Amino acid sequence: MHYTHDISGCLSAAIGAHGLAEAELAAQLDACAAPLAAVRRWYDDGSLPVLRLPARRDDFAEMQAIADDMRGWAQQVLVLGTGGSSLGGQTLYALADCGFGPGPDKPRLIFMDNVDPDSFSELAAAVDLSRLGVLAISKSGGTAETLTQLLTLAPKLSEAAGADALARQVVAITEPGDRPLRRLAAQWGLRVVDHDPAVGGRFSALSVTGMLPAMIAGLDVAGVREGAGDVLAQCLAASDAGDVPAALGAAVSVGLAHERGAGTTVLLPYLDRLAHFGLWYRQLWAESLGKDGKGTTPVRAMGTVDQHSQLQLYLGGPRDKMFTVLMGAVAGSGGVVSHEVADAMGAGYLGGHSMGDLLDAEQRATADTLIRNQRPTRVMHIDALDERRMGALMMHFMLETIITAGLLGVDAFDQPAVEEGKVLARDYLQAMEPAG
Repeated sequence: MHYTHDISGCLSAAIGAHGLAEAELAAQLDACAAPLAAVRRWYDDGSLPVLRLPARRDDFAEMQAIADDMRGWAQQVLVLGTGGSSLGGQTLYALADCGFGPGPDKPRLIFMDNVDPDSFSELAAAVDLSRLGVLAISKSGGTAETLTQLLTLAPKLSEAAGADALARQVVAITEPGDRPLRRLAAQWGLRVVDHDPAVGGRFSALSVTGMLPAMIAGLDVAGVREGAGDVLAQCLAASDAGDVPAALGAAVSVGLAHERGAGTTVLLPYLDRLAHFGLWYRQLWAESLGKDGKGTTPVRAMGTVDQHSQLQLYLGGPRDKMFTVLMGAVAGSGGVVSHEVADAMGAGYLGGHSMGDLLDAEQRATADTLIRNQRPTRVMHIDALDERRMGALMMHFMLETIITAGLLGVDAFDQPAVEEGKVLARDYLQAMEPAG
């Protein structure tokens, strides 16, 4: 496996009455049999295409042609979309750019997932619009935010780069059928890539929505899918739920919520390149499980930042949380602090240690402190952060979410409450006086 998964810090043997007893865990694992059987059935009959994505390679050629083209001329590539149309791509792109720009000869990807007009004004002033590639992603083809982003940007692109700029610079990604984004693409002569209607947005990171941005960034997209496939294969082959890390995670999460009132689940990664992974997980978990009064609230924290801003609450506040500390193999990496300088400033404990040593000590200390204070804590560890491990982590949490939905008796793939808000926003917009 590409990661380790230790739930012992969530059990009563480690944290006493605030953890799950072995019998309680066993009951939840027994209940995992039905959702695991459903996963295997959906895989076998192909009715849940997200489970077939790890093995696909036939869709790479179309995406690679677009990626090669944009990498040949674009200085930046703007990804328009929101929610699942953006977060998976952002998560993968973090492997290539931690915030300081990509490597040489690669365009910088910019993800605009809000409709704040100030941000778009700043964007238009900051980039060379004639060398700006655009991916407009809307699964439904009617996402109001994405359409507004594209429609307000298009005149600026045409003004900067000529009448043919849209057809040359913009790619639309949407479902087949008669949809607003496809109509626009036909009118403007845009290239269009199909979004599989059966792959929900928050489960789409392994599809074109994540793979195309990753290709443009020069990442090994086959490696992403291979890592995901390894985790999926292990799940499909296991004869016992206790041998499936995703089932263990689901069993612990549901057991702690039902038996110990842990209504909040905190994901605490210690690597900066996993910051967007935490945001991707947050949508996946919240939108898939928050139904019929059920579900737990996901929180994305970041080490070491939130040791200083949240840990007091985690240790001294209400006992209503489960923690997942996601660690990296960082010891020995980075610059080393001089013994002489450290001693002179009265911080001798830093002398001779690297920055990675400090990060390693802090991630282990946080997990151990949470466990010592009887806060349910599981620990996940990766030896490195690359495409395969990122794909593996994504598949782990997709499976954990699907299995948890089975335990809770909710549909992991719909979002009826979100649709209500979209309808109301449209009503408000229609009632407003037009701006122009």
